[in-house]
Amino acid sequence: MPPTQRIPVAGQVTDTQPLPTTRVLAGADAALDSFLAYQKINKGLSANTIKSYSSDIGACLDALESQGVHALGDVTLDNLRTWIAAEAGDHAKSSMARKIVAVRSFFEYCAVHGIIASDPAQSLTTPKLPQTLPAVLTPEQARAMMDAADARAAQAERATRSGNAAPAGGIAHAGNAVQSGSSAQSGRIGRAGSGGRARHDASRPKGGTTAVVPTDELQEAIEVRDAAIVEVLYATGIRVAELVSLDIADIDFSQRTMRVTGKGSKTRVVPFGAPAARALQEWLDTGRPLIAAHAGNPHNGAQSAQGNQSKRTAKATDARNAVFLGARGGRLNQRQAREAVHKAAQQAHVPDVSPHALRHSAATHLLSGGADLREVQELLGHSSLRTTQRYTHVSIDQLRATYRQAFPRA
Repeated sequence: MPPTQRIPVAGQVTDTQPLPTTRVLAGADAALDSFLAYQKINKGLSANTIKSYSSDIGACLDALESQGVHALGDVTLDNLRTWIAAEAGDHAKSSMARKIVAVRSFFEYCAVHGIIASDPAQSLTTPKLPQTLPAVLTPEQARAMMDAADARAAQAERATRSGNAAPAGGIAHAGNAVQSGSSAQSGRIGRAGSGGRARHDASRPKGGTTAVVPTDELQEAIEVRDAAIVEVLYATGIRVAELVSLDIADIDFSQRTMRVTGKGSKTRVVPFGAPAARALQEWLDTGRPLIAAHAGNPHNGAQSAQGNQSKRTAKATDARNAVFLGARGGRLNQRQAREAVHKAAQQAHVPDVSPHALRHSAATHLLSGGADLREVQELLGHSSLRTTQRYTHVSIDQLRATYRQAFPRA
């Protein structure tokens, strides 16, 4: 079977792409290609999950080749156990569990679709993982982190407003961003209109000129952005991938909700509180237009870069829609969001936390405050209630600690 051939499955795409490498293991490349297409189209798995599956299964197939296996149908349970034993020395139990699940799913798919006669991975078991509780901030630490970020953002905003009211090129600040009759502005953001959703006018200034934003003002804009990032992450409990994929049209300030696209392209609506709304609005009104103007500066190469025009247009359109921007004007990536959270924790003198730890903290504080478990499940976008139940353990541990401190006969 040629390496570019796809095995037909329900709902599978019809185009074919040559595989980057061809394995000696007969039928392996075509089967893996078909399996990944099935997981993407029929199961709706994310691009990151598909990438992990491809890497884990591909490494296993390479290891089977090195054992002298010549065809996918010749793989035995002993071959797979040999692969596990070789991998276990270099990987943590959690990584091995992920790899085994991927390989087990692959061979199950092959057996069900008649690619192999039987499933050699059926009896493979995953290593038992320790039940570790997620790291969380206390409510006091979370409040200190949010307050410190907001204070820095407010200071940066005051510095921006006390300087030039609007940089050359017509970048408007809060209060005049929605004035009618003003000239077209790069990255101009309006407050929620009649429908309550944030509106975005990303047209360029007339004549093709763009604003040159001083470096200190750019840094002040980043401070405003970072405050909005930590406020939104803690207020909503969304994942960092969900944060960076937010579009302006997803924010409804009138209802204080945002539309979030989570794992498996599942969409949910998440509420956020007044502090997050203020931080987010200040970013859209003041910080974001400054970064958008800085990105349009011809001296930074954003407009003079050579390459495929359609790709540049797609990136520009994506940036115009994005809520959060990086310093160069493109959509914020996950690494930059994580750096913002780590920096905020350090400056607030609280334990170092990641965006996911803020998610854990939000869930724990909701449950400690009396929220229903299923409501928290819906808020976090968990497909299984069992995943949400992890946070009850944290609440119970806090209850035990309080009991020991407060009860005289504890």
